[in-house]
Amino acid sequence: MPRSVFISNILNEEARRLLPTDWAVDYNDSDLPLPKKELIRRLQGKDGLICHIISTIDEEVFAGCPTLKVVANVAVGFNNIDVAAAKRHGVVVTNTPDVLTETTADFAWALLMATARRVVEADHYARAGAWKAWKWDVLWGADVYGKTLGIVGFGRIGRAVARRASGFNMRVLYHDAVRADATAERDLRATLVSKDTLLAEADFVTLHTNLTPETRHLIDDAALRRMKKTAILVNAARGPIVDEAALVRALSERRIAAAGLDVFEEEPTIHPGLLSLQNVVLAPHIASASHDTRIGMATLAVRNCMAVLEGKPPLTPVQ
Repeated sequence: MPRSVFISNILNEEARRLLPTDWAVDYNDSDLPLPKKELIRRLQGKDGLICHIISTIDEEVFAGCPTLKVVANVAVGFNNIDVAAAKRHGVVVTNTPDVLTETTADFAWALLMATARRVVEADHYARAGAWKAWKWDVLWGADVYGKTLGIVGFGRIGRAVARRASGFNMRVLYHDAVRADATAERDLRATLVSKDTLLAEADFVTLHTNLTPETRHLIDDAALRRMKKTAILVNAARGPIVDEAALVRALSERRIAAAGLDVFEEEPTIHPGLLSLQNVVLAPHIASASHDTRIGMATLAVRNCMAVLEGKPPLTPVQ
């Protein structure tokens, strides 16, 4: 039976072409979020929604769109969707795990390396014409090889980050609500520790946990005070895991050395205190932004939507 689908934001043509030609597809070719009233209006009579993390899908949306059967999020995270409300309304929610694991781990390492070795500062220094001669004491950074890496959240991405640490001969500590199996710990040379121990001992703390009520502001003022003064914080997970105001204070007061951030509490707004600091590397939520990965994410979201509307199990449900 032909179905009706709304794609709420820009999506590559390769993915859109997967939808059956006899299905009705309403496509919003924009990278800006729709106002909620407009989103609900466009969803009237639709069976499926394919959306990005910028769309808030809550009780009001589900209540106002009674024909909706599936929400396919083009992201591994799904904190933009009220999953409990979806369940109440009989709507399946899917995400796009796995396809972005390695790319996101790559970018976490890019942030870690750029921050440790002050690459952005060095680029600005060179472009500004400040480099007049080689100097002994210019832009000293931090070594990575042989240091201690602390990974908060030891799921797919956290483990991919740990795999890369072996090439740097790093000691790997991790903290997670669920302990990894013995084989994974052995293969990744990773040791489960408490959050306090990880924060106190790690030279680099990288965040890869989901955003939940329990992890919101997991890295707050108290957590930052437990970290070494030489430590570097990396967040390529979800912005609200870090209390940005507390981070600004810690960076300004040099209570930690630096931070590399791809996500923020109120995206696309960045705390103004971060913008003026030299010891932070900022990126606009691009950890999954490689050509192959973004196409893979879009393709998986479309296939999830199609599976549900064709009466099949979704490939990657979140509930």
